[in-house]
Amino acid sequence: MTKLLLSTIVLGKSLQVENSHVTIGLTNPKSPSNVGAVMRAAGCYSVEQVLYTGQRYANAVKFNNSKHNTDTKNARDKIPLQAIDDFENVKAILDNLPQATKVICVDLVEGAIPLPHFQHPDQALYIFGPEDGTISQKVIDNADDVVYVPTVGCMNLAASVNVLLYDRLAKALINKNQTESDTTLIRKSRDTNNKVRVNKANSTYDNG
Repeated sequence: MTKLLLSTIVLGKSLQVENSHVTIGLTNPKSPSNVGAVMRAAGCYSVEQVLYTGQRYANAVKFNNSKHNTDTKNARDKIPLQAIDDFENVKAILDNLPQATKVICVDLVEGAIPLPHFQHPDQALYIFGPEDGTISQKVIDNADDVVYVPTVGCMNLAASVNVLLYDRLAKALINKNQTESDTTLIRKSRDTNNKVRVNKANSTYDNG
């Protein structure tokens, strides 16, 4: 099984906004496979920690031998996965969140900002709803912003986390005017069986 190498994490950090700090919050998740996939996403996008509320995940893990089979990079060995009571006053509860952290709820909530139009704060806690419900009104009311992914129908929990983190990374790269291919990152991140490369003569992409 491929491990998430520390050198790859360092490379990933270099793509983020300077002084960035990202925490993912999961509201009462029920599926160990979803949580495992969220941990893999956390590793891919250099998340600092993953928090979750509720008992369903912990109870499901007791009876699931393949509880983290979707975290194939073993990101959980490098990134904390921590249970907390709730997200209503999360900034007051946790002392490892930077003072400037903004609480961003991510769910299909009326009046929310479409993700393509959202400008991510440098330091953020993104709170996601559960697979079969939504974020409580109290948490929504206390959030700094609420965003949603404008899809037809809804994605599952792990897919939503991946899309949100990709959007954050893509906008960070655009803001840094980083458009050239990063060969070092590609080589560190890809599967060991992947040795293909772009034939420059056939490429229609112009990064100049």
